[in-house]
Amino acid sequence: MSAQVFTPRQMIERLVAFDTTSRESNLELIHFVRDYLAGHGVESTLIHDKSGAKANLFATVGPMIDGGVVLSGHTDVVPVDGQDWSSDPFQVDEREGRLYGRGTADMKSFCAIALALVPAMLERGLSLPIHFALSYDEEVGCLGAPDLSRHIQGLPCRPQALIVGEPTEMKVVNAHKGCCAIRTIVTGREGHSSETHKGVNSIFAATELVQYLANLAEDLKTSNVNERFDPPYTTVQVGTITGGTAGNIIPKETTFWWEYRALPDVDGAAIVADFEAFATETVLPKMRAVHPESDIRITIRGEVIPLLPEDGSPAETLVLALTGSNQTYAVSYGTEAGLFQKGGIASVICGPGSISVAHRPDEYIELSQVEACTEFMHKLIKHLAS
Repeated sequence: MSAQVFTPRQMIERLVAFDTTSRESNLELIHFVRDYLAGHGVESTLIHDKSGAKANLFATVGPMIDGGVVLSGHTDVVPVDGQDWSSDPFQVDEREGRLYGRGTADMKSFCAIALALVPAMLERGLSLPIHFALSYDEEVGCLGAPDLSRHIQGLPCRPQALIVGEPTEMKVVNAHKGCCAIRTIVTGREGHSSETHKGVNSIFAATELVQYLANLAEDLKTSNVNERFDPPYTTVQVGTITGGTAGNIIPKETTFWWEYRALPDVDGAAIVADFEAFATETVLPKMRAVHPESDIRITIRGEVIPLLPEDGSPAETLVLALTGSNQTYAVSYGTEAGLFQKGGIASVICGPGSISVAHRPDEYIELSQVEACTEFMHKLIKHLAS
């Protein structure tokens, strides 16, 4: 298989062109990366999901020995549905020093830059390995990363550090909040709106639960504060709510999605447990007093483990040195870094682009950020080759 060569810019264009929205398969992109690496003599391991429609990819450049660095990134992107884009979101468009396209910031540029420099890694000759860890379905709950983490833990060698290339504007992030998405389905009893005493209004019950969450959100603003984060407290919010069929029918079912984003030292599971207790001990008995088959179902859709600060960890020390910085940061969004850290690998977040433009129409990355990340990768290669 002939070796393909791409500049970082060309590789960004190539990866963005794959529509890897989380609801779609990512295999076309994964197979492209596998074949590209194979052309350079680098073998890949694919770790598929149960359906076989998605896969993680793991590959190693250099010797399979202890030490070295894992470069981690997710391959999926969020939808563009209903967004007003100025150009095709799956074709990179350069305007005024920026590359526009879905995933340019979050986070295909990091993956692309690292992949484009594989020939440089091979030419230089690495004394310690660089591992590639590309995951699926990060955007919908970090669904692919657990299997990828277990694969890394089972390697015959031990990586020294892991870098998740989420957009931080190349700042070194050593902490992020934990978060969790929760679906709540409230089932009451439908009936004619003239006989409200015979029915159980699921919207009323749901709004009582939502008000509980609203009150909790206010209380959390002052109960535990950490100024490293923005906002500096644990947050709770309700994202969607749907229920009812007509204005003159007592609504039988109402569904709402809510989430928490907890500071690293806050027990997120306790937030859910307290909510469940309020639902089952306060709201549900009133519903079942009218209709015994009333129900409240609470399901956790996806949980993101917080990244805990490890001052002076091998990952933090290395990335600070490569970036020439002496300051670390904390962020409120979630990543796969906490999961890898829990698996025993020192992890930090550092990647090109800004989170403020992620998930929005006309997502972009500054060309200066592409250059900064490319320079960072060259420094990493030099460090691991020395």
